[in-house]
Amino acid sequence: MDALIEAAGRALAAGDPLGALNRIALREDAPALALRGIALARLGDLSLGRERLRDAARAFGSKEAAARARCIVAEAEIALVSRDLGWSARALGGARDTLETHGDLVNASHARHLEARHLLLRGRLDEADAILADIDTAPLPPALRAAHELVVAGIATRRLKTGRVHAALARAENAARAAGIPALMAEVETASRILRTTAARRITRDDACPLLLEDVEALLASRALVVDACRHVVRHADSVVSLTRRPVLFALVRALGESWPDDVPRETLIKRAFRTRYVDETHRARLRVEIGRLRTALRSLASVSATHRGFSLAACEAREVVVLAPPDDTPHADVMALLADGEAWSSSALALALGVSQRTAQRSLDALAAANKVQAYGRGRARRWMTGAIPGFTTTLLLPGPLPSG
Repeated sequence: MDALIEAAGRALAAGDPLGALNRIALREDAPALALRGIALARLGDLSLGRERLRDAARAFGSKEAAARARCIVAEAEIALVSRDLGWSARALGGARDTLETHGDLVNASHARHLEARHLLLRGRLDEADAILADIDTAPLPPALRAAHELVVAGIATRRLKTGRVHAALARAENAARAAGIPALMAEVETASRILRTTAARRITRDDACPLLLEDVEALLASRALVVDACRHVVRHADSVVSLTRRPVLFALVRALGESWPDDVPRETLIKRAFRTRYVDETHRARLRVEIGRLRTALRSLASVSATHRGFSLAACEAREVVVLAPPDDTPHADVMALLADGEAWSSSALALALGVSQRTAQRSLDALAAANKVQAYGRGRARRWMTGAIPGFTTTLLLPGPLPSG
């Protein structure tokens, strides 16, 4: 390795992409192309950085397998940052195996972190956890240790384990300071901000109050019967009844939960569950059918009783009934939750992350764009979407992935 390549590599490791470019911007050999691609990506030109890395991988060829594998890992990182969730996990896995074979355990660990981050975005927490468990952080440089702890914190956040989140973020902050990279320290601070902003609302008959993540964790661990409007489930202790695929039943139980212990008039239930302004006998008959289905679904947790004017909810064992609602209850809040990370997303990536069709994701984006909540740039396959402003609440409970069962 010549002196300029070595100096450019040190500059990149220290978080100075401009310093790296100053040394190798005019060179066309494979190592210089690889470093240029990484530097350009860190400066925000992701597409050009990706092209340079592909050029470098071709220039290295099969004879320099380890160097080519490093280019594949760097390209996978750019794909992740640009929210291209359709990139080849098989190619990244092959590059990781090649690096481990050649003894480059640091870059192999980096590849594993990229796999875990990809799975985290998709809400596949158990798989991400399994990958992290195979990583030995002791020999890693501070920057990679900080990245590791950020992924650990992300998984713990989705699972509402705030104690683990605090511990992981403290370790990440220490590692970021040791690395001395301002962008990394800013990323840790951004992750820490989630713990200080509103995560949900607690709705009862008398009031609605904002909750932090640790408050949500405490509520789910309490003896209350929680009607969870973030995940569309009803839960008490370790028992969970999912109504995700039964929106009418969930609309009914949420209305009953918000009025507990009082009853709810039949007309109110019909309007909320069936989304109609007018009530006739067919609606009343349908309400009786849906209430029967709701009784069956909730029989282990609660009962639904008829009253003179409507219906009321009574918990079997819980002391109280509470509705846990998202901080933002407007339509398409799940899309806004993903866009709130500040990155540019394609509609296909949003569809993958949310587990819906691309057409469904596109309809949500069009509706949000009409309301001036998101903006798009680029055309065709290069079209990307971003939110105009970061909301004043954490969107953790709107992201894909199940809440803890206990």
